[in-house]
Amino acid sequence: MASAFATWNFPRETDHMKRRHFLQHSLAAGTAVYGAVQSLGASAQDAANDSKHRSTTPTTDAWLWTTLKIGMVREGETLAEKFQVAKDAGFLGVELMTTNINAEEAIAAAEQTGLIIDGTVGGYHWRTRHTDPDPDVRAEALSLLRDGIRKTAAVGADTMLLVPGRGTDGAPDVVMDRAVAAVEAALPEAERSGVKILIENVWNQFLYEHDGPDDQTADAMAAFVDRFDSPLVGMQFDIGNHWKYGQPGDWIRTLGHRVMKLDIKGFSRSDDKFTAITEGDLPWDDVRAALREIGYSGWLAAEVGGGDLQHLKTVRQQMETALHCNEPKA
Repeated sequence: MASAFATWNFPRETDHMKRRHFLQHSLAAGTAVYGAVQSLGASAQDAANDSKHRSTTPTTDAWLWTTLKIGMVREGETLAEKFQVAKDAGFLGVELMTTNINAEEAIAAAEQTGLIIDGTVGGYHWRTRHTDPDPDVRAEALSLLRDGIRKTAAVGADTMLLVPGRGTDGAPDVVMDRAVAAVEAALPEAERSGVKILIENVWNQFLYEHDGPDDQTADAMAAFVDRFDSPLVGMQFDIGNHWKYGQPGDWIRTLGHRVMKLDIKGFSRSDDKFTAITEGDLPWDDVRAALREIGYSGWLAAEVGGGDLQHLKTVRQQMETALHCNEPKA
């Protein structure tokens, strides 16, 4: 099958991109909450103003820092109780959904438990898409993206995961233009807030061939990130999502410095289905080698079925088995 990406042009340096490059040297430390407080109440504003002093780097010698999506925690009533469950299961961080953030509650839960809010996930981006044919829907999606960036900064996190569109929303070049326009339009908010927009590789028929072979490359994803020429756009690479379509170790090598965070899940090529992390046939040894080769050290987020404390302990152990998270940094 001919690649759908063959007709897409990925321009390199432009005056606009040069401005992005300049901004990587001029992001001020105190801007992390600039836009965030605009939509918060007075008490939440006080909490948000303190969030810039939080670090998203844990105190550990481990090379991979384990985190998980908040929706996986199925035990505990309050957010603080859920944070404690995640911590008791051995996780160092947690990722929140941008559509469900109460900044004051989240900051209090982090302070109470010591769990780090390392990032967020755009909880809107499947149903309200940046590539939707309806311009009103795209406008709403952009508003939600900007709001999500502000909320991310407000809780002291520094990344927001984004699915930039869906390939079936139009012709390949049209979908590409819409996705690029959305990220470009949100970058000023990201710059003010000091929040990175991280693209996830998902089954959205975009930046890969959904019905294509199993030896595809990450070239299109790398080119998509590169066209923004910004330190605030990168990848939250999901290790299991595209094992069906290509070698994850090779994709990691291609993406290189663009990989700013990781998601992890299992997948079985032989059974053509997602699995628990260690129950599929992913080549974990090569994944681990690839991550070491590109010099990666940072957050690794579980994105699998959730459960109670015991289940989350099992997930945490599977992450250790797959990637030896507790090994020292290089």
